[in-house]
Amino acid sequence: MTTPTTPPTPSAPQQQQPAPAPQAAPAGFYTSPIPVRRATLGDAIASEWTKIRSVRSTMWTLGVMIVLLLGIGLLAAVAIDSSDSDLGSTPVLSLGFFGVLLGSICVITLGVMTIASEYGTGMIRTTLTACPSRARVLSAKAIVFFLITFVITTLTTALVGVLQTALIDSAAPSGDEWLRATVGVGLYIAALGLLSLAVGALIRHSAGAITIMIGVVLLPLVLAMFMFADSLNDLRMALFEYSIPNQLSAFYSTSVAESGPSGWDPLWIMLGVSAVALLGAYASLDRRDV
Repeated sequence: MTTPTTPPTPSAPQQQQPAPAPQAAPAGFYTSPIPVRRATLGDAIASEWTKIRSVRSTMWTLGVMIVLLLGIGLLAAVAIDSSDSDLGSTPVLSLGFFGVLLGSICVITLGVMTIASEYGTGMIRTTLTACPSRARVLSAKAIVFFLITFVITTLTTALVGVLQTALIDSAAPSGDEWLRATVGVGLYIAALGLLSLAVGALIRHSAGAITIMIGVVLLPLVLAMFMFADSLNDLRMALFEYSIPNQLSAFYSTSVAESGPSGWDPLWIMLGVSAVALLGAYASLDRRDV
């Protein structure tokens, strides 16, 4: 006779041990793979160089400027050469004056747009967030813009001068004439561009700042032409002598006014005016909200 067997009792399910909680890394032992250092003016200059060369309007504006300098300078030389007329005592390099005067409008436009366009698009908030030092931002913009304008203007005017002296049979320009018609003009136009940049920082509106700068270039000369009263003779002569077109012609030794700035004097005047405007732009950028 067999005895009944009792079924085996199921063993109790084993409880799973909870996984240990991840321990936080001790503070002070994490090292970032990105090097951390203080931002410098060089970093701001690199940033502004990337921005100004990556904007399509910069290339178009500078391209139009180069075309004006080369085109008008060569057209004037070809016209003189084909007519067989004698320049007389007029320096051959002075034929590049009209191209530089029209090309300065492009420099004015680009100088204003370098900073005023960021206020129009709101990009200035991103710029000042990345670089809270507003003086550093404006300094970087001024340095990059000045160097670009100076190099392009100097090289283009030198090329125009070489082509003009090759086409026209006239007295060879002296070393001082070459220096003033290339380096001097390049520095003057670059300083005029800095003045435009400062006005753009003060006005913060592209169209308004460009209009003001075109008025600064042309209005004194236009007003002087319509002042016929004898009582306004002194004012008329002052406006004419210190107008930007007459100052620019002084670099080519073709100034019509008997007195007024000559030689390198227009450059010191423009640098002084630009420095005052930039100081005002620094104060405005530092005190006003964006």
